[in-house]
Amino acid sequence: MHPHSHSCRCGKSHSKPQPLCAIRSVSPTTLKISAALPATPESGCGCCDNDSSSPGGESDAESDRPALTSHQYRWQIAGMDCPSCARKIENAVQQLPQVREARVIFASEKLVVDADHDIRSAVELAVKKVGFTLTSNASPAPTDAPNRWQENAGLLLLAMLMLASWLLSQVSPLWGDRLFVATTLIGLAPIAYSAWKLLRSGSPFSIETLMTLAAAGALVIGAHAEAAMVLLLFQLGERLESYAASRARRGVTALMALRPDTATRLNGTQREQVMLAELRPGDIIEVAAGGRLPADGELLILSASFDESALTGESVPVARQPGEAVMAGATSVDRLVTLKVISQPGQSAIDRILQLIEEAESHRAPVERFIDRFSRIYTPAIMLLAMLVMVLPPLLAGAAWLPWIYKGLTLLLIGCPCALVISTPAAITSGLAAAARQGALIKGGAALERLSRIQTMAFDKTGTLTLGKPQVTEVDCFSALDEQEMLRIAAAVEQGSSHPLAIAMVREAEQRQLTLPHAQQQQALAGSGIRAQIDGVAYQLLAPRDVTTLTADQQQAIAQREAQGKTVVVLLQDETVLGTLALQDQLRAEAVTALAQLKALGINSLMLTGDNPRAAASMAAKLSIDYRAGLLPADKVEAVRQLGEQQSLAMVGDGINDAPAMKAATIGIAMGSGTDVALEAADAALTQNQLTILPRTVALARRTRAIIRQNIAIALGLKGIFLVTTLLGFTGLWLAVLADSGATALVTANALRLLRQR
Repeated sequence: MHPHSHSCRCGKSHSKPQPLCAIRSVSPTTLKISAALPATPESGCGCCDNDSSSPGGESDAESDRPALTSHQYRWQIAGMDCPSCARKIENAVQQLPQVREARVIFASEKLVVDADHDIRSAVELAVKKVGFTLTSNASPAPTDAPNRWQENAGLLLLAMLMLASWLLSQVSPLWGDRLFVATTLIGLAPIAYSAWKLLRSGSPFSIETLMTLAAAGALVIGAHAEAAMVLLLFQLGERLESYAASRARRGVTALMALRPDTATRLNGTQREQVMLAELRPGDIIEVAAGGRLPADGELLILSASFDESALTGESVPVARQPGEAVMAGATSVDRLVTLKVISQPGQSAIDRILQLIEEAESHRAPVERFIDRFSRIYTPAIMLLAMLVMVLPPLLAGAAWLPWIYKGLTLLLIGCPCALVISTPAAITSGLAAAARQGALIKGGAALERLSRIQTMAFDKTGTLTLGKPQVTEVDCFSALDEQEMLRIAAAVEQGSSHPLAIAMVREAEQRQLTLPHAQQQQALAGSGIRAQIDGVAYQLLAPRDVTTLTADQQQAIAQREAQGKTVVVLLQDETVLGTLALQDQLRAEAVTALAQLKALGINSLMLTGDNPRAAASMAAKLSIDYRAGLLPADKVEAVRQLGEQQSLAMVGDGINDAPAMKAATIGIAMGSGTDVALEAADAALTQNQLTILPRTVALARRTRAIIRQNIAIALGLKGIFLVTTLLGFTGLWLAVLADSGATALVTANALRLLRQR
């Protein structure tokens, strides 16, 4: 039998209902992705204890969503080009006293700081010292579109000075060489200044430090032209990295752009333009044909078609009927529409997706964490190796100093970790963005990597493999009660439950226009059913396996219904069996295709259900998969753990029952219409209820893992090759920096191929 949930959405029990904990009922096709936000230390239940949780009531200025601690501050970062920039900012802020944690969200260019006290001014000053600018999220300063000429002024100046130096050297080698020196000093000054600031902020082994040492060393040994060329190529590589980073973030930027800044709100017969933050649930808004919804809304009056491709990946416009919910960011295709706002400011579908993308960056893939740790050791090790190359041959073998100093300086440039550092996050970011386009939200690189290794997928039945809309097909009476009276009592007992079977019984009673009595003392029986009292008489709705008073004829009748693939519920008055209700759900149209595609990828499928074995067998036969039936929530967890010991296992579900099993699996995947508990427990979620998204996402995860390996091989392989050629004297400074910039461009371009996958 199905379990019932009458508890608070926050997961706690309360002596009386908490209005802020109420779960809004929306259309099953509506995206309900929500980010899991830990409660504040002062409150065990943030959604219930805080009377002023409206985002519009945020003080000061730090946050665009509820704070994770009592003192959390957020900024937008300007001038951040690559993941190594993010580490510089984190290191600088972590040096400040009273900072608990500092993390940079590279995808959305945000800095999040947890601190004991308000230290915003100190954070802004520390970040400014390392060359970046912060803007408060609460009142972002208007910024003009970046001027390309201004952005590239330093690169263009250096290029012109290099050309002038070369031309002058053709006429006068002496003055040409002097101009090369001047060009080097002009190009080196800002890099050396940045290296000095980073050194003081706790980042001594930065690329700026390596470039400063290499260029200054080249000047000292007389390689003036090569020193200038190194700086020119370095700046060119920086611009390439900036371009690649902006491309990698473009998916997130495009998603943020889906939210219009203003909305047309109807106030009686008056129309007024209001800012997005002023909209509240219950407001009536109007969206013109071709316009985007500013918030999640319930369609009023007329049916209409909406383009939801930017959020779900579904290219065909979706027809919505009055009363159905439509996601923020959807475009009205064919008409002017009127909607009732149903989302709080900052909690629309787009906001929740952006929150998940931000949270994803805190769950980095194991390979990404390894590369990050490795690069911290790698750079100082290369500097030590370069120093040994400079001094050991002259001291031990009497070799000439200048050639070996030159080789040591070249090794410094070869040791730049940029290509290695960006190889993994570029692929992860691209993979997550591509998955979001396909309709799957994956909570971080760690989940993406686990998904790429999945060998078996376990599916819940109701709401996952089926539509989750069962219908009452038969009512069999075993007592003096007639069919109508049995249905009336069963619906009364179930009224208020959110389980699909309960909803089906209530819906059937309403369709038959039955008047339901008032049930009291409703009590859910976990994994078994429900009991309640009507006019002082106790009634129970139980699964047949939990009823001990069934006669042989009754058991045979139930077996016949179950053999037809139907779920049977037994209605009892005290211990007396009154009859049964048979319900049947419809298989999802794409389920057979999706499971066949998973099998083609080498992934086995398994159904785990609390339904009876006969109904489960009928469904499994249609899908050609194995099954385990009659499982309580604890049984599902045990089954997942046993299977997970043998191979990597994903659990796909949509209900509260499935959440523990999702947590126990290698990776949990929630359907888009799933309960909030399931969505928050899952490592990935589908933005629409289409199982065909799963094989596409698995294939994408595997391709992402392959590209990460390719990128690491490119980054380390090129460095290995140039290390050998440098020691043999075949390559010099300018080729070394060109190889580093080229490797960075190569790994980034390779990662961006994921964004072109359909």
